[in-house]
Amino acid sequence: MVKTVIIEETGGPEVLKIVDREIGELGPGEIRIRHEAIGLNFIDCYHRSGLYPMKLPVALGMEAAGVVEAVGEGVSHLKSGDRAAYASNPPGAYCEARVMPAAQVCPLPDGVSFEDAASIMLQGLTVQSLFHRTTPIAKGDTVLFHAAAGGVGLIACQWAKSEGIRLIATAGSDEKCRLAEAHGADVCINYRTEDFVSRVKELTGGKGVPVVMDSVGKDTFDGSLDCLSPLGMMISFGNASGPVPPFSLGVLAQKGSLKITRPTLFAHIADHAVCQEMARNLFAKLESGAVKTNIGQRYKLDDVAEAHRALEARETTGSTIFTL
Repeated sequence: MVKTVIIEETGGPEVLKIVDREIGELGPGEIRIRHEAIGLNFIDCYHRSGLYPMKLPVALGMEAAGVVEAVGEGVSHLKSGDRAAYASNPPGAYCEARVMPAAQVCPLPDGVSFEDAASIMLQGLTVQSLFHRTTPIAKGDTVLFHAAAGGVGLIACQWAKSEGIRLIATAGSDEKCRLAEAHGADVCINYRTEDFVSRVKELTGGKGVPVVMDSVGKDTFDGSLDCLSPLGMMISFGNASGPVPPFSLGVLAQKGSLKITRPTLFAHIADHAVCQEMARNLFAKLESGAVKTNIGQRYKLDDVAEAHRALEARETTGSTIFTL
């Protein structure tokens, strides 16, 4: 029996239940992994609240790191005793140990701690996909990145700097702007006190940027399109302020034959080989020091409801992990 966090109904943090469950039998293509650290992400709250519906009851959690205890038939990239980490479907990471599909579980180098891996797999692989797999971005290019002082944003600032990409950031306070700049942003615009569209045009000599990365959604969408240079790419990868309302495709033509995409990490990592290569790239950034983690909070798994409340109340900084 292993300690596991489940929900039997959707709602607030109070619906989170800690139970003892059978770990289950190991099947072909699966591993059994015992967790050392588990990541907390907003997607967990969306699953819990019902915003992203799932069949109930269900165990929560998308991200963890630990030690492989056993491998099923057909698994060749992992073996018993290996250190490993993942950010993948199906949910169920909020537990001491689990049986799960092996394809998206990645060998963890000795130079990356369990805690660091559990804090960065989902956010770090997201950044990797944005800079390497969504649209061509080369050294010397300029990218506009919204919400740059958040968990994904601070990784993106470091990632861009490490690859010679000019990153123009936005954030909601002078303090957050300083934080983004300290992590590698070339300049950060306080969107509460400045018109970010005018400032971006000023910073680019009126040309605009070839790529915008926007996880804010509704509040920044129109302005983001106005920041793009002709043939530019709008990457809308989140909706923190609400979903983008329907709009006419003709707008993209009027603003310069713009392109737009709405990627998800889980589509990018669905292929086993691609997922493993993305993880190796992320771990190399961590081992070289080009990207550093920022763990702001550590909770015991027994305190999962408290952790969810803190995250939703915006009381956390950096990443949050559970320890066992």
